[in-house]
Amino acid sequence: MWALTEASTGKLKQLWRRRQWLIVSLLLLMIAASAISMFLFSRSHKENPFDGLPHAYTYLETVSPENVQLYMMSLSPEDIKLRAAGAPLKQVIAYGINGGFFYGDALLSIAIMNDIPTNGVKKAYGSGWFNAKYARGTLVWDGASRSFSVQVVSSGEELNVTDRQHYFAQGGISMNLQDEDLWEDVIAKEHLPYSDEKRMRSGMLYDDNGKLWLIVTPTLSTAAEFRSAILQSVPAEGLEGIFLDGDGSSQMNADEIILPGDSRAVVQMIAVDGTK
Repeated sequence: MWALTEASTGKLKQLWRRRQWLIVSLLLLMIAASAISMFLFSRSHKENPFDGLPHAYTYLETVSPENVQLYMMSLSPEDIKLRAAGAPLKQVIAYGINGGFFYGDALLSIAIMNDIPTNGVKKAYGSGWFNAKYARGTLVWDGASRSFSVQVVSSGEELNVTDRQHYFAQGGISMNLQDEDLWEDVIAKEHLPYSDEKRMRSGMLYDDNGKLWLIVTPTLSTAAEFRSAILQSVPAEGLEGIFLDGDGSSQMNADEIILPGDSRAVVQMIAVDGTK
């Protein structure tokens, strides 16, 4: 009897040890799986810091007959926010593109929302209240009348809007997309930099359906080539708009693509808001 009891006890101990080993193995597997999951989540989050932002735009890529690649975001003017950047756009957690011209940390193009400049206080140099040196094409959204225009002005005081608390104005250089005879004289008068050189370029347009188009090309293009690509490739009628800052400042943050330009810091961006 004693021998049977001892044998049974040995088997029980052996079974218990196996169960302990199984429990420990399962715990180790759970810990390893949790660590791998946390690592993959952290890596994914680092690779795409824009996850979770409102996707209030439609993305499109086209190539013109002259092989100018256009990357475009179309959206409602109500989903636009002109904001300061102060860094390469790929470091700014917002969708959008670069804005106007700048020097150092001074914004040299108008960038105003509801009568407030985006980079300082009203009427201060570099704040976005002025198109520095020259009257230049400025794309204006009049929220009260729900209408677009390109106005050639030097400062915020000159803007013609219905309600000073419901508009935005983004400065650049007039494209005159509806006037083939005029546009070259205008960009010369408004002093578009390096118009005849092949540079990366960006622009902001509106169409007959009340949509805005934010456009960047990394293709090295003259102003004429970029403008022609827009006319040939943007799927919209009644387009009008402005050239924005170009060359290495031509940058885009989208869920679909990041265009870093030359990764220089830009003072101002045209951001997708979409949080209303």
